[in-house]
Amino acid sequence: MRRREFITLLGSTAVAWPLAARGQQAAMPVIGFLSVTSRDSYADAVAAFRNGLQEAGYIEGQNVTIEYLWADGRYDLLPSLAAELVDRRVTVLAAIGGSRVGRAAMAATATIPIVFVSGADPIKVGLVPSLSRPTGNATGVHMQIGGLDPKKLGLLRELAPHATIVGVLLNPNVEDFQFRVTDVQEAGPHRRPANPCLACNY
Repeated sequence: MRRREFITLLGSTAVAWPLAARGQQAAMPVIGFLSVTSRDSYADAVAAFRNGLQEAGYIEGQNVTIEYLWADGRYDLLPSLAAELVDRRVTVLAAIGGSRVGRAAMAATATIPIVFVSGADPIKVGLVPSLSRPTGNATGVHMQIGGLDPKKLGLLRELAPHATIVGVLLNPNVEDFQFRVTDVQEAGPHRRPANPCLACNY
C-alpha cells in the first residue's frame, strides 16, 4: 500500500473512532494532528488524510477543524507538542510518524482518543496490550515493517548469494530499533553484538 493510500485509510480511521460518537458534543470537532516530520515533507500525506476524512463525511473548515503541529524531525519536542494539543482540548489526536509519536500522545492524555501509526509492533513498544482489544484511549494502524527485515535479507541473499557482509541502516531514535537489530541478527547464521552501525556476516 502506498503512503498516500495508507494515510487516507488513517483519516477514515480517525473519524470512525471516535468522532462519529462524539460529534454531537461540539459544533465543530477538532482533530489534533501531531507529526514528527515537517509540513513540507508531508504535504501529500496531509492531502490523503483530508481525503480520508472527506470519505467519512468530514470536510476541514466546514464540519471539522484540524490543528497541525510538526516536530520537524526533533523527537525531543514531541512531549510538549502533544501536551499543547491536549491543552487545546482536541476531540481526537492523530499521532503520525512512528511509535514515539504515539507514546508522546499517550503520555499527554489518558482520556482523549488517540489514533496512531506504528511501523513497530504496537504491543512490543507498549502502545496497546492487544491487537484485537487495544483498550485504553489508543488505537491505530500497524504497518508491518520491522518483522519483514529477515525476509528482506533472505531475498537479498538470493540475489547476491556470494555476499559476505551486508550493511543495514536503522534509525536508533525509533522505539523498535533494538527489536529490529535483533531480528536482523537472528536472520543470519552468525550473530554479532547490537550497535547502531550493524553488519551481519553470511
